[in-house]
Amino acid sequence: MTIQTARLSDPAVRAFVTAVNAHDREAFMALLTPDATMADDGADHDLADWIDQEIFTSHGHLEVDRESAGGRALVAHYSNDTWGEMRTRWSFTVEDDGRISRFETGQA
Repeated sequence: MTIQTARLSDPAVRAFVTAVNAHDREAFMALLTPDATMADDGADHDLADWIDQEIFTSHGHLEVDRESAGGRALVAHYSNDTWGEMRTRWSFTVEDDGRISRFETGQA
């Protein structure tokens, strides 16, 4: 069963999922610290390149199945035009100002 985005516990993670699903790159970037980093399947990637390829130019979409760690860890079905749909895990480091300084994703 999918968790409605509006019901996700952590405000930063909720805004992240909302921005991904709305294909709103500007809102997405506003959620991140200036020095934010990310990893996919354990390998660090250039954040700007990765989000353009995996989210924004390929119409990425997240449907969250469950959350843990106070809403900062998700298991979700992720789909985009490049890879189709896959079961993924996401984890987020959220700073005191509410912005995301790191996210990690990979196959679940």
